[in-house]
Amino acid sequence: MNRLILCLTLLLFGNECRAETPNVLFIAIDDLRADLNCYGNSQIHSPNIDQLATRGTLFNRAYCQQAVCNPSRSSMLTGLRLDTLHLWDLPTHFRQRIEDVVTLPQLFKQNGYHTQCVGKIFHNWRQDEYRGDAVSWSVPQEMHYNSHGNDKAMVEGPLPANLSDVPKCVIRDVPDEAYFDGRVAQRAVEVLKEVKDKPFFLAVGFWKPHSHFNAPKKYWDLYDPGEIKLPVNRENPKNVPEIALHNGQEILRSYKDFPHQYPTDHQAREMRRGYYANISYMDAQVGKVLEELDRLNLRNNTIVVLWSDHGFHLGENGLWAKTSNFELDARVPMIISTPVFNQPQRTNSLVELLDIYPTLAELCHLQAPDNLEGKSLVPILKNPRTTLKRQALTQHCRPAYPRYGEDPKAMGYSIRTNRFRYTEWRDFQTHAVLATEVYDHRHDPSETNNVFESTSNRNKQRLAKQLNSVISRPVHREQN
Repeated sequence: MNRLILCLTLLLFGNECRAETPNVLFIAIDDLRADLNCYGNSQIHSPNIDQLATRGTLFNRAYCQQAVCNPSRSSMLTGLRLDTLHLWDLPTHFRQRIEDVVTLPQLFKQNGYHTQCVGKIFHNWRQDEYRGDAVSWSVPQEMHYNSHGNDKAMVEGPLPANLSDVPKCVIRDVPDEAYFDGRVAQRAVEVLKEVKDKPFFLAVGFWKPHSHFNAPKKYWDLYDPGEIKLPVNRENPKNVPEIALHNGQEILRSYKDFPHQYPTDHQAREMRRGYYANISYMDAQVGKVLEELDRLNLRNNTIVVLWSDHGFHLGENGLWAKTSNFELDARVPMIISTPVFNQPQRTNSLVELLDIYPTLAELCHLQAPDNLEGKSLVPILKNPRTTLKRQALTQHCRPAYPRYGEDPKAMGYSIRTNRFRYTEWRDFQTHAVLATEVYDHRHDPSETNNVFESTSNRNKQRLAKQLNSVISRPVHREQN
C-alpha cells in the first residue's frame, strides 16, 4: 500500500493504523568497535546500549563495507556496495557518482514520513558542495557538518584545566553539553517532542568514541588508570604482507617525536582509557534519547536501530585507529529493536551494514529500490539461527586515504566466513593478486598469524571462490 495513503488513513482513523507506519529512531555511532563495547562487557560502562540490547536483536557478527567514515556510511545509506558507487575516499560525495540514488531516509521521505537529521549521519567534512545530503531530509540538517578536531569544550566562564598530559587525550571537568554529543542528544530530545504525532524517521548521529579522547571528566573517572590493560597482541601478525598494515596516522601523527611513532605504555593506557570514557559518554547521550522515547510512549510504535560505521584498533596487531581489513576494524556493533521483535535475542549470522536499508524498508512496508545490494534481515529477526549469507565483505584501499579524484593503487578485498578471514590484495588497474591472507578464527580469533601458506589448496580455492562471488571484478587464481 502506498505510504501516502497510509498517512491519510492515519489522519482519518487515528492510532488504529499506527502499526502500519512505525517510526524509526536511527542511531549512528562513530568508530565504535564491537569487541569491547557494551553487552555486559565488564571493561565498559555502557548501561543504556546494554539495555537496548535486551529489547531487541543483537547482531554479534555485523560488518562494515570499509573501515573509514565516508565509504562506510555512503554504502549503508544507499544500500550499494563500494565498487558500485566507485567510492573509497573521504572527499568524494556519493551523488558525484550516482546523482539520482535514493538514500534510506530519502525513501522514507518519499513515502510520507517526516525525516530529520541531528548529528553526524552522512560524512562530516571535506564535502562543502553537499554538506550532508539535504534532499534526504524534510527539514534542514543540524549539527551534522563539522570536523572532529573542532569538538573542543565550550563552557561559560573559565575553561577547566586539562588533567591529561597525553596527546589525543583531554580530561576536563565540564558538562555533557560542552561537546558535540551532549548537544546532539539535547536537540534530539527536543525533536522527539516536536515530531511525536506524525510518522518520523529521526536520525541521531553521535560523534564519539572517535578521537579526540576528550569526554567530560566524570566518564574518565569510571575507569581506574591502574586497571587499564594493554593488548596482548601488540605486534604485527606473523607472515602479514606489508600492504595489509598502515601508519595509523589519525592517532600516531601526534607521536611523531617518539621512536617508531608508537606511544609509551603510559600513553597507550591513557588512550585506551580515553576511548572507554568516550564510549561511556556517548552511551549516556544515547540513554537520554531513549529515555525521552519512552517518556513520550513512542517505543511501542518505533523501530530503533543502533549501528557503528566501523571498528577501531587500540594497539592490537601493532595498529591504531582504522583503515584495515582486520576483524577489529571490520566488525561493528548493531542492534535492531522493533515493536514486534522486542525480546532479547542474539544472532551469530553473518550480516553487513548495507543490509539495514532493505530491512527497514520491509519492516515499514515500503517498496525499496530494486538496485539494493543488501538483504533484508527480517528472517533473522524472526529466527536468529537463520543464515542469509555465507560471507560478509569488507574492503580497503591503498593508500589508505586516496587523494580526491584519484583511484587507489591497490584494493584489499576481505571476507569473513564462519571460521576464516580471507583477504586478497589486488592491483587496482589489472586486478592481479599482490598478496593473500588467511586467519583461522577457530584457533586464532585475534588474527595474530597469517596461515595462507599452510592452508590446504582446497581451502584456498574455496575461499577464493567465495570472495569472487561477492565482488564485481572476480578473478581466478591458480593455487599451487
